Order: sequence, then structure tokens, then C-alpha cells
Amino acid sequence: MESVAPDKWLLLIHQIPPKPNALRVKIWRRLQQVGAVAIKQSVYAMPLLEQSREDLNWILKEIVEGGGDGCILETKFLEGLSDEQVLTLFHDARKADYEKLIHDANNLLADLSSEGSDPQYPATKGSAQLTRLQRRLDYIVSIDFFPAPERAAAELLLKEMENLISGRSPSRSSGKMGVDGLAGKTWVTRENPFVDRIACGWLIRRFVEPAAVFKFVAGPQYTLGPNEIRFDMFDGEYTHEGDRCTFEVMLQRLRLQDHALASVAEVVHDIDLKDGRYARAETDGFHALLSGLAAMYEDDARRMEEGHRLFDSLYAYYLRKKRA
Repeated sequence: MESVAPDKWLLLIHQIPPKPNALRVKIWRRLQQVGAVAIKQSVYAMPLLEQSREDLNWILKEIVEGGGDGCILETKFLEGLSDEQVLTLFHDARKADYEKLIHDANNLLADLSSEGSDPQYPATKGSAQLTRLQRRLDYIVSIDFFPAPERAAAELLLKEMENLISGRSPSRSSGKMGVDGLAGKTWVTRENPFVDRIACGWLIRRFVEPAAVFKFVAGPQYTLGPNEIRFDMFDGEYTHEGDRCTFEVMLQRLRLQDHALASVAEVVHDIDLKDGRYARAETDGFHALLSGLAAMYEDDARRMEEGHRLFDSLYAYYLRKKRA
């Protein structure tokens, strides 16, 4: 995908005759398909990319041929609507796409992992369904111009399914139990951290090494350097396993157990995997706080640091709740 500037935009402003209604529905669907977002009635925004320009030109052609009118503008927002607000619209649109994919993938993963399933199922129907899910993911990624935090969870989930279907197990070169030997490591994860990666970073800083160093990388896969550990990444030393998020896996393997951590893990699980397994009252509110944090801080290190403060508060809440 081309490099995207988050402050330069293409706008399609159109006017479509009220009848026939089929044209209005067709254009709305076409705009959804190319990843455009509505910023006002009949005003749609896309990032300033050549592919976006081509997509909007074709859509404008369809509008005009259908008896409507419109224009395409290259612009910057100076007053009123801010670039950050527009970015939030793009993130929200892709969030909905990823969450639907994750929901469907979790259902398939549950079928593949169930004890009563046909042993041949993963290699047959499972493989075909995974291919369809991967195509959906590839399409969403193609219109995810400003990578949404939910992308990593979707990618990891499909990778876990691929491993299950093929009979492979992710590598675990740092599979020791407990925290011994983990001091002085550089902890590597994907850029654009959200709930699972922020939670894991908090766990590392709080219970493993207060001065732990984090490294954020762009690609879904990464070759280990000296003294490095990957988490919440493809083939990471700590990553999703079955229906457990990375935070849950890390808790178990580091032997970190108390009632408050278990409660935090349930919140992280439901936000990351979106299966509603634990349905804690705090989950939706905490999800909203994390989403606001992601919108406020684009810098990965700053987002991680500020996110740790949120998890400090959540952990303290559960510690106090138990004592009350």
C-alpha cells in the first residue's frame, strides 16, 4: 500500500436524484467497497492516494451516467472538522469490519478445536473456510488506510487457525515457565499497539522488569535479534494460543497468579477476542478508554506508556474490589 499522509484528503461531493433509489444504494455500496467514509451528507473522504483518486473517478462517472452530478476535491482541513476526527471515522469503519471477521473466525476456531469434531475436518472444510476468511482479511487490509488496532488481533487469529489446520505449532523458543532469565531483554511487538499488546507490556513492566525495553516493528513477522523476545506476533515466543489471547498465555507461562490479574485478563480477552465470554461490567468502559488513547497518541512508545497507567488503575480497582 502507498504511504498515506493523514492530513491530505480527497473529497467526493455528489448529488444523486431521489429516484430511482437503486442508484443511491449502488453508489453507497461502491463507496463502502473502496473504503470511503462519510463526513457530511453526500460528502465522502478518502486519503490522497492515486488508487483512491481512480476509485472516486469511476464512482463519479457512475453517478453522472445515472443522472446525478458531483466533483472531486483535493483538500486539507483547516477549521471545524480535524484530521484526527477523520482518522477516527476510518478507524471506526475498519473496526467494525475486523470485529465481524474475528467473530466468524472465533466460531470456526471453536469448531476446529472442539473435542467432538471430525479429525479430518481441519484439513478439509476447515482449510476452505480459512481461505475465505483470509480473503476477507486481505480485502479489509487493502482499505485499512490508517491501520486500525484490531488488525493485529485478526491476523494473529487467522495465523493460529492456519497452524491448527496444518498441524503446526508456533515456535516457543522462550518457553520457560516463570520470570527467571527475562531481565535485560528487548521485547518486540508490532507497531500500533492496542489492548493485548499494551496489557502485555504493562505485565512485563509491572512483574518482570520495570525498565523493560520495547521495540515496535512494522511487519507481521520478525526475525529475532540478540537478546530479543517477540510477543503478540506471528510465531512469537508469547502469542495467542487456541482461544486465549497473548496476555492470558503470558500470565500462565510466567506463573503470575492473583485474583486481580485474573480479572484483568478477562477484560483483555473480551476486548481482544470479542467473544463476550466473561462479559464483565467494566469491559465496555475500559474498551472506550483504550480506543480514546489510541486516537490521542499515534506514537507507539507514548501510547504504551499511557496505556500502562490505565492498566495500573484497572488492576488497583480489582485488588480493592476483592478486599472490600
